[in-house]
Amino acid sequence: MDFKQLRYFVAVYEEGHVGRAAERLSISQPALSQQIRHLEQNLDVSLFERSSKRLLPTLAAHTLYNHALPLLDGLQRAREALGNFKGQALRTLAIGVLQTVHSSLVPQMLERVRKAQPHLVVQIYELTGLEIERRLLNGSLDIGISYLPTRQPGLHGVMLYEDELTLVIPADHPLREFKKVSMSQAAELPMLLLGEEFQLRQIWQTQLANLGRRPQVQAELNNMAGILDSLPHTRLATVLPGRSQKALGSHELLWKPLTEPRVPLKVGLVCRDVQRQQASLALLQTLLEEVLNGPDDRLKGSSTMA
Repeated sequence: MDFKQLRYFVAVYEEGHVGRAAERLSISQPALSQQIRHLEQNLDVSLFERSSKRLLPTLAAHTLYNHALPLLDGLQRAREALGNFKGQALRTLAIGVLQTVHSSLVPQMLERVRKAQPHLVVQIYELTGLEIERRLLNGSLDIGISYLPTRQPGLHGVMLYEDELTLVIPADHPLREFKKVSMSQAAELPMLLLGEEFQLRQIWQTQLANLGRRPQVQAELNNMAGILDSLPHTRLATVLPGRSQKALGSHELLWKPLTEPRVPLKVGLVCRDVQRQQASLALLQTLLEEVLNGPDDRLKGSSTMA
């Protein structure tokens, strides 16, 4: 028994006449009668009682009909769904990305998505962590790339990699000879930081609060690239994910690991409905792991500080 025979059977059952069913299916009557006989032989049951005017379905036919309809409907829905992968329809995927991870992940991810799913339209939004979570909850985003754990209930995270909070200073800064800087030392430094709405700033403030300290904020910018452009012209410091050095580092800046304690940053994929986004999560996780573990990537899926 196959789907073609089921479709033929349903037509005969509903029409009650081989001639009308054959016309509906655009095949010849002998061919249709032969298919029904083969189906009866395969199932070892009689499906119709033949009379001079019409075919009368047996109890077995009623049973088969009730099972055949959802099977044929499921096959049609599967074909429609697969149309997304055959260019018959376009699908969009809205992704919210933290500014502090955007520059190192998104460019390479986009090209890999294009090759893997050429009919998928990816919409990227650079947002703060709180805005990513808000949009995931209201349904305007499908997936976020953010720090874990999530802060809003109802959201689920999938770990991608670990980074570390790193001190960034101008090349002529007084701490230029230090190989690493303790949190206590960093707490004394005047800083140029991202605004308080940024999750990275909140992480930094929490770490200092654990030491009974407050950040020495001299200036704020809401753009990470702007901070890095400004630092060489100041004696200020900032804190950023160590991974940012790969994309944004320059000879005018020095990146110093923070210690005592070190501050790990967990970056992951975040969504509201894991079951609904399962295919997209699996695709992005696979492609981002390729980016993280590429031969030119220094992290190899975890943090390595310069």
